Amino acid sequence: MEITFFKTTNLQRAAEFTFANMQDYYAKFAPDWNAEKVLEVTAELVNYDIQLDNQTVGVMRLQFEDNNCVLRDLQVIPSAQNRGIGSAAIKEAEKLALAAKVNSLTLRVFKISPAISLYNKVGFVVSSEDDRFYNMVKPLHN
Repeated sequence: MEITFFKTTNLQRAAEFTFANMQDYYAKFAPDWNAEKVLEVTAELVNYDIQLDNQTVGVMRLQFEDNNCVLRDLQVIPSAQNRGIGSAAIKEAEKLALAAKVNSLTLRVFKISPAISLYNKVGFVVSSEDDRFYNMVKPLHN
C-alpha cells in the first residue's frame, strides 16, 4: 500500500470530489452549496490529491497564514477510510508546514464528524468551539 501526495492539477474534479464526500454535511448545514461554490472557496488554497496505489482517493487543502498552516480540508473517500490515509495526510501537512517554517497546524471540524477521533489521536487539541465546529490546533516543532 503506497500513499502519495501530488499537487492537484484538476481543481474542478477536486471540488466535485469534496462536494460528493461532504454532501450530507452540506445538506444539513449549507444547503445552497454545490461543487462550483466549493471550487470558488478552494481554488486559492494549496490543493493536493491523495493517491493510494496510484488511484486518487482523497484531497487535502492547506492555507498558510502568519505563523500557522491551516488544514482547510481533508477528504478521503469512504471505501479508503480507516486505512491510515488520514494519518499519512496529516504527517504530510506537518512536513509541509515545517518546511514553510510555521509553528502550528490548525483545523476546523464539524462537531458531528467522525474525523475528530483521528485528529485527537494524532495530537490535535480543541482550542475553541462554537455551536457547530471545533477549532483544533497541533503545535509543531522542528
